[in-house]
Amino acid sequence: MPTPIRLIVTYLATAIAFAAVDYIWLTQFGPALYFPTLESVALPTARMGPAVVFYLAYMLGLVTLAIWPNRDKPLLATTINGGLLGAMCYATYDLTNQATLKVWSTQITITDIAWGTFVTAVGATVGGFVLKRLSKA
Repeated sequence: MPTPIRLIVTYLATAIAFAAVDYIWLTQFGPALYFPTLESVALPTARMGPAVVFYLAYMLGLVTLAIWPNRDKPLLATTINGGLLGAMCYATYDLTNQATLKVWSTQITITDIAWGTFVTAVGATVGGFVLKRLSKA
């Protein structure tokens, strides 16, 4: 299969896996974590435009920085690199918010960084698995 097609399919698989897991978090568990602290400043529903731009860009970064560079390594390398990328990205967001916002809490920071590590590792693992399968075809 040509490389551009493999990358597109890998990107889509990564995005679907990430979005599915993140949707469960954001709808089932996230409100109990975020809203007690952030309710006074949070929107009742997210603005979809910026959310879509984030997901599109984040998936591109995940494929470019964690999945593609590890295409010839064991899948565990992709999972670990995805988790590290997630930890760094979510830490950047959470620690900046904790440093600059009156309403941010340490509990949100720790939980959200752990979540970002996990969900990004899951996305990387699925994307890496798909890429490896397509590379054998």
